Amino acid sequence: MTKPLSLPEPHPTLPAHPQRWIILFSVCLAGLIMPINFTGPAVSLPAIATSLGGSAVALNWVTNAFMLTFGCSLMIAGALADRFGRKRIFVSGLAVLTLSSLIMLAVRDIIAFDLIRALQGFAAAAAFAGGTAGLAQVFDGAERTKAFSLLGTTFGVGLAFGPVMAGFLVQHFGWHSIFTSVSLLSAIALATGTRYMHESRDPAAAKLDWLGAVAFTLALTLLTYAIIQAPESGWNSHGIIALFCSALLSMLAFVLIERRVRRPMLDLSLFRYPRFVGVQFLAAAPAYSYVVLLVLLPLRFIGVEGYSPLDTGIIMLALSAPLLVLPMLAGLLAHRFSAGIIASVGLLICAFGLVGLAQYASGQPFYRLILPLLIIGCGISLPWGLMDGLAVSVVPKERAGMATGIFSTIRVAGEGIALAVVGALLATLVERHLPVMPLADTVAGAHRLAMGDLPQAAALLKIDAVALKQSYEAAFHSLLYILALLAAISGGIVFVFLRHTSPSPLATLKSIADEPAE
Repeated sequence: MTKPLSLPEPHPTLPAHPQRWIILFSVCLAGLIMPINFTGPAVSLPAIATSLGGSAVALNWVTNAFMLTFGCSLMIAGALADRFGRKRIFVSGLAVLTLSSLIMLAVRDIIAFDLIRALQGFAAAAAFAGGTAGLAQVFDGAERTKAFSLLGTTFGVGLAFGPVMAGFLVQHFGWHSIFTSVSLLSAIALATGTRYMHESRDPAAAKLDWLGAVAFTLALTLLTYAIIQAPESGWNSHGIIALFCSALLSMLAFVLIERRVRRPMLDLSLFRYPRFVGVQFLAAAPAYSYVVLLVLLPLRFIGVEGYSPLDTGIIMLALSAPLLVLPMLAGLLAHRFSAGIIASVGLLICAFGLVGLAQYASGQPFYRLILPLLIIGCGISLPWGLMDGLAVSVVPKERAGMATGIFSTIRVAGEGIALAVVGALLATLVERHLPVMPLADTVAGAHRLAMGDLPQAAALLKIDAVALKQSYEAAFHSLLYILALLAAISGGIVFVFLRHTSPSPLATLKSIADEPAE
């Protein structure tokens, strides 16, 4: 899950804003909502499935719809914040988030639920981009570093304690209470932001690259839908192939559009710089070694292992708690070692933890999970603590909205695609490990089992629960080995690109920022 960028210091010294700490409280509270709004539904998904029903594909969209629209709209939200006002975009996002969370209380259909989750992704992107860009205007120097450090810590708190809070709420008050809590937190952040945040804009901001935004969003949407639908329809089906081809054509159209417009949404020339490319690889790497576990593990622990939501939240604490402390260690190590070494070592530690997690078998004491989860959390903390600092080295303050957009879009879009890919891969692996010949309901049953819906899978496949658990466990272990391999490969790629010391593209972006608007 993404966290805010620490923006570079400005050249002129800004006068101290009298309400800057109240503004920081508002943005931090909004920042706390983002990971809770991601991890909460993951923990409560079995309860949501029981309450609302729906196909396995529709249930996949409970998390993917939020991540997809969040990732697709970050660059758009950043550009809108610079052009129309950071406060306006921040407040608008929080208002929509507050109202949509309240509407969730009356939803009785999974399709409507997914659509509202998609709307929440747009709203979260607006609040994220507007809030972080707005902070850059009221804090300066050492105070700015402290402010963004506190905001990053808030995200860490949300990731670490979000599953515990969600588990407690689901177990005692039902899954609706998660969205009641989100609505309450959003309303408080909205009230303080409306009262104390002052409006600011980028006077040099260009008009929004709507064609590029549409092409980018369409490409990611088609790709994600194809990956989610593939296990059920078949990877070789004509419909899935058509979706993949359409996604590729949309991405090619996006590239062509960005090469032709004067002020592109994404400056593709930056990818000529090896260190910039390395930072983007680093942005996507945690998706496969950490973020997907935030969704898959609760489904396994609650739906297959039979743990309560609260126990699951406590177990998940071991995975995320290291992010509260250890990213600071990465900053200290950066004074002695290169970013490529630190990040690649961290990803290799993640790979080791994933292999250790694959040794856990169903029925073993839950404390056997703690050590591998801690290893994964400690490993991901090293690149996690470096990513923001590396990203801002290529982004000037004058494009604060773009600063939020470029890095965070690749990061969140990578997370959304990773969730779709890994979920589809698990469903395929489960199908291959089932102890039955292919039947009409095999694909649907495997998909249900991958989603942690053991009773429905047993009803579709006519297999007892013990055999299904064994099939699921074998598939999950295979998946963890694949994720460990991906983490190790990512570590190697990051090391190769970040060992370069080519000139920073900062000057390139500054020249872009100084160009007149269209």
